[in-house]
Amino acid sequence: MERTQSKVLHLERTQALETWAQSTKTKLTQVNGQRKYGGPPEVWDGPTPGAHCEVFISQIPRDTYEDQLIPLFSSVGPLWEFRLMMNFSGENRGFAYAKYASPAVAAEAIRLLHGHMLEPGVFLQVSRSTEKRQLRVGHLPASTRQQGLLQVLRGLAQGVERVCVTAGPEEVSAIVAFSSHYAASMAKKMLAEAFKKLFGLTVSVQWQPTVKPDEPVARHNLSFPSPLKPPRLIYYPPQLETQALHPPSRPPGFCRAVGGPTASQHRHLPCSSTAASPLMMLELVHVQLVKVFT
Repeated sequence: MERTQSKVLHLERTQALETWAQSTKTKLTQVNGQRKYGGPPEVWDGPTPGAHCEVFISQIPRDTYEDQLIPLFSSVGPLWEFRLMMNFSGENRGFAYAKYASPAVAAEAIRLLHGHMLEPGVFLQVSRSTEKRQLRVGHLPASTRQQGLLQVLRGLAQGVERVCVTAGPEEVSAIVAFSSHYAASMAKKMLAEAFKKLFGLTVSVQWQPTVKPDEPVARHNLSFPSPLKPPRLIYYPPQLETQALHPPSRPPGFCRAVGGPTASQHRHLPCSSTAASPLMMLELVHVQLVKVFT
């Protein structure tokens, strides 16, 4: 027993956390390098928080846990979510995120708790979270269509809201907007591998840079379809499918998922059963899309 306990870092602090969680009936869930409370909590009467409701907390001692942090940040207002970044060792990584019901409450948390002395010589840093919610997926095939890609991404990741496909001088890319920073982070970790496994495509997945208020914005970055309108499946006549839009290097399985020609339309560009077989996982999700082109 003593040998097991000696391997636990900050055993006393960990035991205090467990006692607090049990006594307050606070549920903490650890997943993908972070420990999360809420999102939403079990009791929540208000709406889901929108943008600018989250604060970023840094300079947290590595042996400080939710039993100290959640009560402190709840003193400003009810927490919709609290995320403490964790290492495999059991120590925290020195920073966390707290999300409130409104931007006004988040601003009040910054005003009251920035510079708060957590213990002698330790002062918390609290600022507005950037809450990145957009990814840029690059190196897509030239035949990629916006609505088809939207359907594929919604089958692969959670929280996908909008997609904007742009054709630049060197590549076709897409800006993908998510419902939350958490959803975008989870997608960023798995999309490149999923595209490689399912379609044989090597795509790049990066954060879309945040545009500052005084920075000029390219018009195509604002051309997302309205999130209030359901995605429509658009049929492109075969005469518009020029050879230039379908380079031979295009993985044949991808054309069915994003709206390219199928074997029934172009016998000389077949989607072979071998290449398309990984898409069986997505067939139920994209059945309406596939029907349009078969």
